[in-house]
Amino acid sequence: MSKKRVYSGIRATGRLHLGNYLGAVKGMLALQDTYDCVFAVVDSHTITVPYDPKTLRQSVREIILDYLAAGLDPKICHLEIQSQVPQHTELAYLLSTIYPVSRLEDLPTYKEKKAQYPKYVNMGLLFYPVLMAADIMLYKGELVPVGIDQEPHLEVAREIARKFNSMFGDTFPEPVRFKTPGEYVPSLAGTGKMSKSIEGSFINLTDDVETIKRRLASAPTDSGMTGGSLPKEGGVANLFKMLELFKSDDVYKKYEQDYREKKIRYSELKNDLAEVIFKELQPFQERRKEFENNPKMVDEILQESNVACRKEAEETMAEVRAKMGLA
Repeated sequence: MSKKRVYSGIRATGRLHLGNYLGAVKGMLALQDTYDCVFAVVDSHTITVPYDPKTLRQSVREIILDYLAAGLDPKICHLEIQSQVPQHTELAYLLSTIYPVSRLEDLPTYKEKKAQYPKYVNMGLLFYPVLMAADIMLYKGELVPVGIDQEPHLEVAREIARKFNSMFGDTFPEPVRFKTPGEYVPSLAGTGKMSKSIEGSFINLTDDVETIKRRLASAPTDSGMTGGSLPKEGGVANLFKMLELFKSDDVYKKYEQDYREKKIRYSELKNDLAEVIFKELQPFQERRKEFENNPKMVDEILQESNVACRKEAEETMAEVRAKMGLA
């Protein structure tokens, strides 16, 4: 391949929110013109935590529509539905035979999910990083545009690639994370990152301006009488971080000055922030409606992309099977 390969995927847990957009999709858009890209909806990962099988297919569809509306171009990149390329799970099983269970049990992400879903601790959850490694390695991915929280999983992928190469000959590159300015989008709840699993934490890409204002209205602040330098963490810091991420320099400077002078009105800041966010999302929402109204075109895009992905995946698997003595 003359171009570096990029692979990234998002779980099918519903429509994308600002954290997904700024942390992952923006990185995808930055890479698709220069690199050889595969962008996926990783539905096999979705089922490792509680989910509704009746809505899973629609959740997958929603993310595909979000991808297309955001500007991912199927003429220059592939859009893949993970479960429709069975080589992902085949490669994951083969890779699992060379990687220690103890290493997976020590991962912070596994421990967090065990705590979050104590009655839903399954082998798939433990296996998640191996499948993620297989996702990337199936296409010999070198760059992965994901948030900083996925770095432990990428380290697993690098370890597996090194182990496979040392055992069976040079086959896989060691993937690295492609960083984006929005790799950590703060939660509206005041602490942590924006997450679909935390109510009151996120703004959906499909929210209208009034919904955005409503969501921001509940974001925690302070009395407005603190003054001095902006705080480094907490609800107020998060609001200013959002202004920074959306390149709203004039609005940022105005409210920064108001904060210093102890005259800030958070209701006005939140309204202005909502307008700034919606201004960027409005073109996305208009494009999304065009794709929603043309399901046949979307089906054709997916069919063509998945066929191309299966063909390339099978080439990798033929090489892997031969090197492991299975063919």
